[in-house]
Amino acid sequence: MFSRLALVVAAPVLLYQGRRVRSTTIRLPEPPGDRAGHSANPQQRKLRLLLLGDSAIAGVGSASQQEAVTGQLTSVLAEHYDLQWQLIARSSLTCAQVLQLLRESELQLPQVDAVLVSVGVNDVTRRTPLSQWRMDLRAMTEYLVEHLGAQKVLYTALPPMHKFPALPQPLRWFVGQQAKQLNHALQQHCQQQTQTELLNFDVPYEPKYIATDGYHPSAVAAQIWAKAAAQRLAQKH
Repeated sequence: MFSRLALVVAAPVLLYQGRRVRSTTIRLPEPPGDRAGHSANPQQRKLRLLLLGDSAIAGVGSASQQEAVTGQLTSVLAEHYDLQWQLIARSSLTCAQVLQLLRESELQLPQVDAVLVSVGVNDVTRRTPLSQWRMDLRAMTEYLVEHLGAQKVLYTALPPMHKFPALPQPLRWFVGQQAKQLNHALQQHCQQQTQTELLNFDVPYEPKYIATDGYHPSAVAAQIWAKAAAQRLAQKH
């Protein structure tokens, strides 16, 4: 009851802060670089990897795709696999919009073995209802597994948005609570699906780990993300 009352009282402040953040936050571009590739290593097992999602996995916050999570992850995996990969991602998309983007994109992979997904932050900022979020996750997983044949889907956990330096209080607290709710639902989804896993990784919220917009992961944070994903994929493939 107190939380609902506090939300009603704080609503005008939250609305004002949200508008101000949108108008003043630095808007970083998606970095240049390859979005598909094949690191031929015929002596190793084949791995066909799809990287899918929003601005974080699109590389926003890094100077190039090579420095972003895609470049760092594929660089590590190429040492151990005959790796073919593709990045399908765009800034500002919700989970449902990412799935639509995937449906409309030309898939260059002959098959999909594993998928690394980054969604959720824009569902927080767009206030996607929790019930809709659950349905969108089910639709995403169903498409990846049933249509594309993915054997493993790694969903990246939502970041702790209550720590985002670009967000003032109480907006930071509010979006942090929303992110926690969506993250809990994502965890439940991954526990209920045999092909899905939740990928958590710890990033200290210090300047070198945060991009200049105070919002996206820097190249240093992307390296931690890539390392965690590579370790999980190595366990499953």
